[in-house]
Amino acid sequence: QVQLVESGGGLVQPGDSLRLSCAGSGRTLNSFAMAWFRQTPGKQREFVATISASGRAVAPADSVKGRVTLSRDDAKNTLYLQIYSLKPEDTAVYYCAARDDPYASMLYKDYNYWGQGTQVTVSS
Repeated sequence: QVQLVESGGGLVQPGDSLRLSCAGSGRTLNSFAMAWFRQTPGKQREFVATISASGRAVAPADSVKGRVTLSRDDAKNTLYLQIYSLKPEDTAVYYCAARDDPYASMLYKDYNYWGQGTQVTVSS
């Protein structure tokens, strides 16, 4: 069983940057593709970015393209999401996900394990 715990969320101002972390436990994640999704009240969970087990495939969503860096540190069993130039529309709960497959996926249904989420609020 895999447990994922997100951290790094908070209240920031428009234009700020933020780094979210997702720490895994229970199993080594170096064979898992991983991703970040986000969700606002009343809306479906939205794909943000995904990375393959090898770390060579990184696919950000159009809404954040050019403003995110996704990386993984398998020695620490941790996934990171750096978001730059934050906008009010980036406000959401951000969820980390892992799938027991090395290939990255943008589909919510492909992920087996989820964290509890971390709130990001962008407001002046």
